Parts: sequence; structure tokens; C-alpha cells
Amino acid sequence: MKTLRDLFPYSFGADSVVSLIIKCVVYMVVGAIMGAIIGIFAGVPIVGSVVGIICGIIDLYILGGIIVAILAYLKVV
Repeated sequence: MKTLRDLFPYSFGADSVVSLIIKCVVYMVVGAIMGAIIGIFAGVPIVGSVVGIICGIIDLYILGGIIVAILAYLKVV
């Protein structure tokens, strides 16, 4: 549990459905912004493969954060 709180500190603390939705929307907006920034560098030949790996890691983190937020709201974790 401590590891989840350390990895996803923003995911905990949703006490209503509205705050849960806000947390999920913030995760999605941050993901979209990071995707746009990474998309700029994806066209560079050598950097493109590294950027693809970084993009995958960021996407997994965002997905994990949303899942942990939902599970924390439902009091499963």
C-alpha cells in the first residue's frame, strides 16, 4: 500500500464521484499534453524509438494512476 501511495500520490483522496472524475480527467489531460510533446520529437529518426518507449511508459503510468484512483475510491486498496 505504501508503494502505491509513493508511486501514485495523486490517485488517493477522492471522497466523491466528482473528485474521482476530476482526478481521472487530470490524468487524461496530462497524458494528452505529454503525448503532444512526445509527438513533436517522434519524427526524428534516432530519437523516435526512444521516444516511443518513453511514451509507452507514460501511458502505462497514466493508466495505472486511473485504475488506482478508482480502486482507492471504491476502498479496494
